[in-house]
Amino acid sequence: MLKITNTILIDDDEIDESFIRSSGPGGQNVNKVSTAVQLRFDAKSSPAITETMLLRMGQIASHLMTKDGVLIITAESHRSQDRNRADARDRLIEIIQKATIVPKRRKPTKPTYSSKLKRMDKKTQRGTTKKNRSKVSKSDY
Repeated sequence: MLKITNTILIDDDEIDESFIRSSGPGGQNVNKVSTAVQLRFDAKSSPAITETMLLRMGQIASHLMTKDGVLIITAESHRSQDRNRADARDRLIEIIQKATIVPKRRKPTKPTYSSKLKRMDKKTQRGTTKKNRSKVSKSDY
């Protein structure tokens, strides 16, 4: 069981891990041992993930999700398979935890009277500055 929050638990059967050859550090070990981890999590069919969480996960990690709702995380930054596996699981936990946070709705407000006056004053000042940059006519001499 993978614990995301107090209420969200993901069974190990829902996570599919495959080990592939890594392109990172490791010398000749890279050519011999499959240390990189490709973690697949079917978020769409998971009972722990709600529809709104799935939509937020699509916004947070859109580059990692397929059209079918499968989240694919590849970890190959470490030399050992265990560390890459832990890194992939940590990234999965982080994405799901971010998806559980409900964003606050923005309350639309109107600009204050003084802010409107300040904006209009700045506009007139800017306009006079630009007007003073124009060519001087001969009648102004």
